[in-house]
Amino acid sequence: MDLSNRKIKLTYLSAIRLIVLFYVIAVIFSVGLLSLPIFHNEGVELSFIDLVFTAVSAISVTGLTVVSTVDTFNAAGKIALTFVLQFGGIGIMTLGTFIWVMLRKRIGLRGRQLIQIDQNRTSLSGSVQLILKILKTILLIELVGTIILSAYFLNYFDTWQESLLQGYFGAVSATTNAGFDITGSSLELFANDYFVQFINMVLLTLGAIGFPVLFELQNYIRGDHREGNPRHSFSLFTKLTTITFFALIVVGMILILILERNGFMADKVWHEKIFYSLFQSVTTRNGGLATMDVSEFTPPTLILLCVLMFIGASPSSVGGGIRTTTFAIMLLAIYNFAKGRTGIKIFGRELDNEDIIRSFMVITTAAMLCITAIILLASIEPFPILAIAFEVTSAFGTTGLSMGVTPELSTAGKCIIIFLMFVGRIGIFSFLFLIRGKETKENYHYPKERVIIG
Repeated sequence: MDLSNRKIKLTYLSAIRLIVLFYVIAVIFSVGLLSLPIFHNEGVELSFIDLVFTAVSAISVTGLTVVSTVDTFNAAGKIALTFVLQFGGIGIMTLGTFIWVMLRKRIGLRGRQLIQIDQNRTSLSGSVQLILKILKTILLIELVGTIILSAYFLNYFDTWQESLLQGYFGAVSATTNAGFDITGSSLELFANDYFVQFINMVLLTLGAIGFPVLFELQNYIRGDHREGNPRHSFSLFTKLTTITFFALIVVGMILILILERNGFMADKVWHEKIFYSLFQSVTTRNGGLATMDVSEFTPPTLILLCVLMFIGASPSSVGGGIRTTTFAIMLLAIYNFAKGRTGIKIFGRELDNEDIIRSFMVITTAAMLCITAIILLASIEPFPILAIAFEVTSAFGTTGLSMGVTPELSTAGKCIIIFLMFVGRIGIFSFLFLIRGKETKENYHYPKERVIIG
């Protein structure tokens, strides 16, 4: 490897460590903010581990909680919590860049490299404009969601102030896929209100499908495809992401319907079956909100939800997990190998071998982390293995769905979940580069020999 390439990789490594440091600082700041008594209900006292857990869950926009949000935080505290959710959902670099631009400061090469890595971009060009566009887009989505939900919630709450707070918090939580709620029972209150469910599903989807997809769609709607490019087509990333994203939702919905036909859905009418299964499938993409107690599902359905949460949202979105494109590339690689093909060709393009290798690295590393966490938690916690696996995949996928065991975890168990939530937020590749040692140049090679596989 030549010297220039080595310098690029060292720069990339140090940039990732700096981004991780920023997220650690954000967690410390959030712990300090949420620990202030002015944000707590009277008589509430939070232990340090519970504060850290809540802060990491908010920064990673997971939604797993060890304390009741509605019983712990007052109105000011709930607004402060949405501020932390914005940090996690929009991203540290996005908000940092916005502040830098507002102060009329020039963003140098180093800053652009951090933006490139934080947003999974392949080039430095247009990084600042992208960040500002992300900020404007997500704030606009939250604003529209707040207006719609606040106006509609006047049917549920006694005062306009409460309706506004519920609408604002709900819109931010759904758009950032945070999974936090201030109703005290997630969206179970709206189990039969399909309008509220529909708005939340739209917000969850807009947050999880990925900013590049939203921007390409926005450009297409504006008519950019007509200006000098009448044969405009979406990028391979957008096609692969969108198809996989919605395919997972549809397949998840159908499987929930089938698996629960004699279980939770047995006494439900047809429209209840559709919305219960559809919403729970959508929320596994990274939402964490629920219209029912998921522990009422049968074990096969719970295992399905674990798989869906493990996959998570799309790249360059507010979500975690191994990401939809990683899962799609794995399936395509297996299919093409079974067909005897050496490469992956799709939509008139051929995938780079390095992306295929990376996909399997992400899946393998993520699976090892989750399996290790399940073994550790099973050895120290008294809960059933399925409940533990559910919490682990929910934490890693930064989803936030829970079977109710999270508040009962020991301090060691909470630390394991905190670690998974943090890794889920920064991403597997950032985690691998974080623990990676210094690269050394190999001056010699041994003769290569094939081994038996499978």
